[in-house]
Formats: sequence, C-alpha cells, structure tokens
Amino acid sequence: MIPARTDLQPANWQITATTIQCDRVDDAVTVMVDRDWTIRCTWYRRYKQKALEDKKHKFEKAIRIKIEKCLGAECPLAINYRDKLIQEELSTT
Repeated sequence: MIPARTDLQPANWQITATTIQCDRVDDAVTVMVDRDWTIRCTWYRRYKQKALEDKKHKFEKAIRIKIEKCLGAECPLAINYRDKLIQEELSTT
C-alpha cells in the first residue's frame, strides 16, 4: 500500500479504481485510490505482499519472477494515477 497524502484535503469521493497494464509484472492490475489518497494495487496485495508476509508460501516460478519485479510502494503507475486524480480534483475545486 502506498501511504496517504496527508498534506492534501480528502477527495470529494470515497474510492476510485482503474485497471492498468503493468509491464513490470506483465499483467493487468487494478489500482484503487481512497479518499485520503492512499493507493492500493490488487496485484501487489495478492502476490508481493503475501510473499513478504509469508516466506513459506509457494508461488509458481513465473509469479516469483514477477514478484521480484513489482515495485510495491514505489510503483510509478500507481503514483502517476493518484497524481492525475489529485490534479483533476484540484482543478475542480
């Protein structure tokens, strides 16, 4: 999870999501942004976070390779999506 942007006012909506093709993991990922600008990626939560929390969990080789490539909280796709939403929100207020 990418932390909230506490320096900004909350959005005028509860949650928004989009599906983006992530070249790093070669899969479509759903990125969700909460009202407080917290970002969540479904691929990260399903695979990388699980791998980090449960070191004994077995993933197939193709997924293990993708897990290594996933940037998690440093993901530019997720951050860029959130920043785009912030720009849209600020231009409407």
